[in-house]
Amino acid sequence: MAHPAQLGFQDAASPVMEELLHFHDHALMIVFLISALVLYIIIAMVSTKLTNKLILDSQEIEIVWTILPAVILVLIALPSLRILYLMDEINDPHLTIKAMGHQWYWSYEYTDYENLNFDAYMVPTQDLTPGQFRLLETDHRMVIPVESPIRILVSAEDVLHSWAVPSMGVKMDAVPGRLNQTALLASHPGVYYGQCSEICGANHSFMPIVIEAVPLPHFETWSACQLDLA
Repeated sequence: MAHPAQLGFQDAASPVMEELLHFHDHALMIVFLISALVLYIIIAMVSTKLTNKLILDSQEIEIVWTILPAVILVLIALPSLRILYLMDEINDPHLTIKAMGHQWYWSYEYTDYENLNFDAYMVPTQDLTPGQFRLLETDHRMVIPVESPIRILVSAEDVLHSWAVPSMGVKMDAVPGRLNQTALLASHPGVYYGQCSEICGANHSFMPIVIEAVPLPHFETWSACQLDLA
């Protein structure tokens, strides 16, 4: 869960998000090194009074400043492509959930069950209980089992939406008439929050997403109770 004045990302709750955090640190270190080098060159050029009559004809430095940026780009591109393939890979999901965006709520359908579906509305401020977060809590949470690959099918009923949970490293556009898919895997139990990340209208920020990751026995108990209620 993010907190006020937080500068970095939320703690990772899935293997994909852990890889994204590692890549962020890797790229940021390269940016720091480049910035320090450029700053040093600027200071050296401004402060030094030495001159070199051969400075305009140096093939060695031209070779260095051509090859070095290419090597840096390769060091950034290879880990980035690896993570892109990891995020796109869906191998034998244990559960498939369809998330449908509406104005201004999400509806979820557990397609592996016959009648397990519900709508998730934001809890009004006056109805919040102690410990719940304003503008982030929903009346129904999307419950998933931990350490199980989950396939999420995302679409929209009316306008563009975006189903995003930062701590899971998941963000997928919900397009009317199109079925997009993504995958997530909760590495440990917990409650994870997200919001619609598309400017889909005046109240787009009032479409919260709440994922509750529980052990498999608890999930089976919850699903059985939901089917009994249906």
